[in-house]
Amino acid sequence: MRAFSLLAALAVSATASLAATVQYDFSVEWVQANPDGAYDRSFIGINGAWPPPPIECDIHDRVIINVTNNLGNEPTAIHFHGLFMNGTNSMDGPVWVTQCPVPPGSNIIYNFTVDQPGTYWYHSHFSGQYPDGFRAPFIVYDREEPFTYDVDTYLTVSDYYHDSIPWLSANKFLILTNPTGAEPIPDAGLFNDSQNIKFKVEPNKTYKIRIINMGALVSQYIWFEDHDFQIVEVDGIYVEPAEASMIYITVAQRYTILLTTKNSTDKNYPMIASFDTDMMDTLPEDLVWNVTGWLTYDENGDFPEPALIDEYDFYDDFNLVPHEKEEPYEPDYSITVDVSMQNLGDGVNYAFFNDLSYVAPNVPALYTVMSSGNDSTDATIYGSNTHTYVLGYQEVVEIVLNNFDPGKHPFHLHGHVFQVIERSDASPDDETFLIYNPDEPGTINEYPMRRDTVYVRPNGYFVLRFVSNNPGVWFFHCHIEWHLQQGLALTLVEAPAEIQAQQVIPDDHYAACKAGGYGFEGNAAGNTVNLFDLSGENLQPKPLPAGFTARGIVALVFSCISAFVGMGFITWYGLSDLKTTEREVAAIVGEPLDDSDESK
Repeated sequence: MRAFSLLAALAVSATASLAATVQYDFSVEWVQANPDGAYDRSFIGINGAWPPPPIECDIHDRVIINVTNNLGNEPTAIHFHGLFMNGTNSMDGPVWVTQCPVPPGSNIIYNFTVDQPGTYWYHSHFSGQYPDGFRAPFIVYDREEPFTYDVDTYLTVSDYYHDSIPWLSANKFLILTNPTGAEPIPDAGLFNDSQNIKFKVEPNKTYKIRIINMGALVSQYIWFEDHDFQIVEVDGIYVEPAEASMIYITVAQRYTILLTTKNSTDKNYPMIASFDTDMMDTLPEDLVWNVTGWLTYDENGDFPEPALIDEYDFYDDFNLVPHEKEEPYEPDYSITVDVSMQNLGDGVNYAFFNDLSYVAPNVPALYTVMSSGNDSTDATIYGSNTHTYVLGYQEVVEIVLNNFDPGKHPFHLHGHVFQVIERSDASPDDETFLIYNPDEPGTINEYPMRRDTVYVRPNGYFVLRFVSNNPGVWFFHCHIEWHLQQGLALTLVEAPAEIQAQQVIPDDHYAACKAGGYGFEGNAAGNTVNLFDLSGENLQPKPLPAGFTARGIVALVFSCISAFVGMGFITWYGLSDLKTTEREVAAIVGEPLDDSDESK
């Protein structure tokens, strides 16, 4: 045993000696850019440039990011998507979950150690900022990868809106005249934040391509014409190499592939990302839902248009096998949530887990943990609309999600990867719901896939399991930006006693709260004397009156519009007749009509 301990100590020492500190200074600013050639618009950039730079480090490195908010008109925050943040929950980044928003003119430091290799990304986790440009890859290099290649690179894909997300939310989405909750349709697709890219390759080489979907809404089909490849990593988890010719990647997911080039340079080959158009309520006639680039063997050669395909034949990620195999966990604690979309009393369409639509608290949930002592284990103090579950330490937690919505939803869990135990097919029609029945289990793989983002099919379900071995407050939410704005999220407070014993919130994080006038202690309402007094907490709107439906709201809205238009027409027509009568009378009596009198 002593020999083993000595070897372990030497291994830890060797790892520590190889680790470095990687530091970035970020000034978050508005920048003008024109990624699809349509016109310039404002993006959120870093240090005066857009797109933001990738963050790169080796496994076990310490990463320090000094962030100054120079936007002037908006707070901000950064989430490091897929990183576990073991022991540093305050660095995870989602506002009102693990930190306050960073107000304009303020500074915050993110300081953490990265102990997991793979492909990640960072993005703002405040009010729709990441589709407005605040996102980029986060790459963690590994000297002991279980595969070989010649070149390591990345390829980002995203949907793109010509209008800003706050403007679309306020004018097109979360409004009374959109009672069905139809999401705004993207204007274009992007490869590496551009279009028509020429991806330079050399013959007879194997390229490790890290593919990241940084979009707001649509999943995308991706393929490289006349080139197959191997999937070797998903969401930071190495997998047994899987042969594929196409992938289906939801927003927030990552796939790493190995693509071996041909031995000739006489031709360039299209690479295509195609929107999943089933996720859009309408298809504008001018929408181009494919974005094309080229595997470029010869920069002076032709760049052909992509060939038409008959169907999207993509690899089903449910069948991937992790390189480090684990049998299905047996659950200690199960959470069942039903997804639905409904209208509330303000006529706006919201998203729900079990009839609760997430509304942020007045105090970040992590700060409530740190200031609540023994009451931290009571979910009540975290607020009525944060949909909080308190988890024990070192338990197997199961999440069963039933989708009572005819749309696909990619769900992301902060702080963990999970086993995907089951995932149903899509239901055959909009009226049929496939609901999880533990007495009639579906297919369960011998070694379930693990990742941090997975999608549920229309009117279907999935079952996830993970081990609560990472004390912290973790967000679980739909990663479609529009659905998060609608409230499709819940909060997991994992091992609160261990959080209090092991973690400290840095002073500069508290300073950001104070600079913005935000609460940083007490319950969800900011009450510090009686933690069970939630007076003043943020709540979802009241329900619609009985009998109202989205169709009824549409009819009511357009009836009101028609009524106002009709009244205006009647008024105009009536005044027109009055004017004619006045002219006739003036002609009879021989007196001129004063047309300068605007009251007539």
